[in-house]
Amino acid sequence: MAEAEQVDDAEMSLRGINMLLNNGFKESAELFHRYRNYSPLMSFGASFVSFLNAMMTFEEEKMQVAYEDLRATERLCECDSTGVIETIKNKIRKSQVDGHRSEVAMMERLQRLIIVADCQVYLAVLSFVRQELSAYIKAGWILRKAWKMYNKCYNDISQLQEACQRRSSAPQGVLSSDRAKPSQSPPLLPEPQEEHCTDLPKDNQKSALPPVTKAAQSNKHPDHQEAHTSSKPKHSQKAPLRYEAGLTAESLSRLKGSVSFGYGLFHLCISMVPPHLLKIINLLGFPGDRQQGLMSLTYASESKDMKAPLATLALLWYHTVVQPFFALDGSETEAGLLAAKAILQKKEAEYPDSSLFIFFKGRVLRLECQISSALTSFNSALELATGQREIQHICLYEIGWCSMIELSFTDAFKAFDRLRTESRWSQCYYAYLTGVCQGAAGDLDRACSVLKDAARLFRRKHNQIEQFSMRKAEDLRKLPPTRERCTMAAIEVLYLWKALPNSSTSKLELMIEVLQQMEDSSCSGLNYLLLGAVHKCLGNSTNAVQCFQVALRDEQGRLNNSYVQPYSLYELGCIFLESPESTAKGRALLLQAKEDFSAYDFENRLHVRIHTALASLKEEASQ
Repeated sequence: MAEAEQVDDAEMSLRGINMLLNNGFKESAELFHRYRNYSPLMSFGASFVSFLNAMMTFEEEKMQVAYEDLRATERLCECDSTGVIETIKNKIRKSQVDGHRSEVAMMERLQRLIIVADCQVYLAVLSFVRQELSAYIKAGWILRKAWKMYNKCYNDISQLQEACQRRSSAPQGVLSSDRAKPSQSPPLLPEPQEEHCTDLPKDNQKSALPPVTKAAQSNKHPDHQEAHTSSKPKHSQKAPLRYEAGLTAESLSRLKGSVSFGYGLFHLCISMVPPHLLKIINLLGFPGDRQQGLMSLTYASESKDMKAPLATLALLWYHTVVQPFFALDGSETEAGLLAAKAILQKKEAEYPDSSLFIFFKGRVLRLECQISSALTSFNSALELATGQREIQHICLYEIGWCSMIELSFTDAFKAFDRLRTESRWSQCYYAYLTGVCQGAAGDLDRACSVLKDAARLFRRKHNQIEQFSMRKAEDLRKLPPTRERCTMAAIEVLYLWKALPNSSTSKLELMIEVLQQMEDSSCSGLNYLLLGAVHKCLGNSTNAVQCFQVALRDEQGRLNNSYVQPYSLYELGCIFLESPESTAKGRALLLQAKEDFSAYDFENRLHVRIHTALASLKEEASQ
């Protein structure tokens, strides 16, 4: 296998990822699939391309392909297949010339464990996006397994880095003394034959422990010391391997970057799990640490590992999509926007025409309420993504939303209509958005026809978005839809998807005019909830409170819009939390919203937001 001996899979995988980010999706996919069976690293690269395609479209077909590819990569890492073992032997033969056999074997075992853990995290993400109870539980168990592997790898690599640093700074005599005492060396991974039966956790094992922090590593606290010891697999104490001089600081830094990517992404995923579901599945016994996750992703993004560019994308995704949507860290997004802008500026020279980076630039501009500039960025990204349907679809999605924020319903309708016909993800949802925008633009006959299609396209009975879209489409069709009702439906979607804060003052004032003209008593509560939300965005807290209180008292519309009352309580609670004098009242309202209502639209979303608001309150109290 002479050709294999000449291939540096670490360098090639990084090249493949950079191709992908510079609009070379086809070339990147071809490279990874050509060398898919060459090594676990190249197999992981191919699986990641599949995973990225799935996450950009949410199409069931692509999610299934990603699932199968990730499982195939796992099997490749866990088995002794001829192809992979031959590749490892080739590396070892090559390394023997330099006298680094132990280094290669050790690095290979660490790399394989990290890849398996990464695959577990991506499989969990695929389950999370389904937004179903069974999917959350399944994802929790998958992450539980992944954490054990991350915890071990992270500890081992950190200890190896410390040993490497000590050796590089110690006098020669100390180095000789160290070699004479192998029992004092940090524990490493077991030999390959032990890897398969012990490193992969069993389902009946206890939950792993909180993330590695300075406190957790300290020997001064007996509880922390016990936790640190108990988190290690039994075999690591039985087979301690010595630190090898061939392990360089550079190679360990790359591996630390590799494990930090999944480790950081892991924490962010856990932090987004609805708290009540976290308790049901007893997932790890602790909530994810977002700050630890962000620090780890930042470390990974600055490393020389193939996942460094991916860590950069993950940070951009978190700061521009996740944080604003879930209202993490309260409703503050300024720090995240500053971080995203710094990342984009730093990477501009490296990825000048990357459709993905230009897309995230558009996200930043949208969050800064520069909707016109955001639309320019999304249209530029759309043009650069020619031939890459998945990127085009996320750009079209943003173009539709920005147009809806601007109340430019004709442009919004065109974008969503294209998604309705081209995308295979939730055509029911896109049909609803198309019908609503078409009706708000004044084309009521065609809007009625499209809304009828929304009910016909309802496929996934347990998907919250499709349930909402189908039911709302039916409600609009019961009476002949009017332009005002369709506009109100568009404002409702903007509220539920937290896009109202991106609207300009003039557009918000137009929304108030439309909502004040509504006379339909069946949706009075919803109308006042939306009015309150718009007033809140304008800074009119007094008017917002009055509207939310009226919405809270609406019993007539509770059957049609079951989420109005808990969301009204949440909004009132958040307003009262802003003043020290009414903090206790605000907390009580949040708890009431959490405990007194169930089985309403987007319940999980609200629970995450309530949990975040209460956690922020505790943090402020402890300072």
